[in-house]
Amino acid sequence: MQAIVITQPGGPEVLQLQERPQPQPAPHEVLIRVRAAGLNRADLAQRAGKYGQEPVAGKVPGLEVAGEVVEVGAQALRWKVGDQVCALLAEGGYAEYAAVDARHCLPIPAGWTLAEAASLPETVLTVWSNVFQQAALQPGETVLVHGGTSGIGLTLIQLATALGSRALATAGSPDKCRAAEQYGAARCIDYNAEDFEQALQGETINVILDIVGGDYTAKNLRLLAPDGRLQYLNAQKGPRVELNLMDIISKRLRLSGSMLRPRPADYKAALTAAVEAHVWPLAASGQLRPVIDRTFPLAEAAAAQKLMASSKHIGKILLVNEGWG
Repeated sequence: MQAIVITQPGGPEVLQLQERPQPQPAPHEVLIRVRAAGLNRADLAQRAGKYGQEPVAGKVPGLEVAGEVVEVGAQALRWKVGDQVCALLAEGGYAEYAAVDARHCLPIPAGWTLAEAASLPETVLTVWSNVFQQAALQPGETVLVHGGTSGIGLTLIQLATALGSRALATAGSPDKCRAAEQYGAARCIDYNAEDFEQALQGETINVILDIVGGDYTAKNLRLLAPDGRLQYLNAQKGPRVELNLMDIISKRLRLSGSMLRPRPADYKAALTAAVEAHVWPLAASGQLRPVIDRTFPLAEAAAAQKLMASSKHIGKILLVNEGWG
């Protein structure tokens, strides 16, 4: 099969299309013919050698795919050959075939195409785990998401709104703010035009999902209401921060964060089941809608990652295999 391989840590140019052996599914796995794969920031970090400690040379990136089941392991009893699924992977999505733990697969939501469904697994499972499980966002509460027009941001805005919470966002341009509000944000602050902390004074904010870190940290803590929760997915402006512990102590704040990729397979299986129960009905009803910025052929993975690094996109970027999509 053809796959995109990280030849060495570095920039997008280290991604090469190569012939690789087709994976053989273990008894608990299914083999998927990949029709589309979603891009995530973690892919860029892995390519650069900054995501985890393992060597990256020779790795095939890609954390989420959609396609058809073409082979079923003896223990993967839910699925059969020909089923259309989307799936969460630890790696290997930038390829024509991927072997996946059968418990980490989901049916394509009603009314969604395969390409649209490829945008779901990593994004939705990350949001559900961090915001609705760990930070325990409740109906009637307000959540602020930084990077409101990323795949994560738009997913959170839609899910929070659908489940009875109020969503606020920050984004980097007027067009992006309009997009965030189009998908349900009550307000979106253009952080290049005004200071988000000053703009959001007076808001009661219960949960913040942050990918930025750096000097956002102190502002986040000051903005949070008593008993607020600050949840981290990334630290794009730097992991080392100064904070006032009294902001945490006096308001009983909670700080946490997580990476989905290193979590145990059993955890991911339970999370996948929770998402199917709670989120898939919202996708089928149209309360969660796909937001696809652009698709690229598999061979153009480097160009796709360059677009993601530029932050000029709104929603998800996908790779599609030649002859489809």
